[in-house]
Amino acid sequence: MHWQDRIGFDPGVRGGKPVIKGTRLAVEKVVELMAADWSEQQIIENHPGISRDDIAACLFYASEVLKSERVVTLATSH
Repeated sequence: MHWQDRIGFDPGVRGGKPVIKGTRLAVEKVVELMAADWSEQQIIENHPGISRDDIAACLFYASEVLKSERVVTLATSH
């Protein structure tokens, strides 16, 4: 699956945050719901028009973002 087929960015929608194309549902909201133990079915029932593939695309997108994240430790002065 290519998340790019289902996830879009538009400055006029949610301030340019990644959303499921054709919706205003942000990727971060889908990940947050899953972390809160919502099932795919609950998300789909509460957000008509999205599919299991849309949810999977959100997770693939989040995975890609995290793969590129780097933590830099700054030296502290005493």
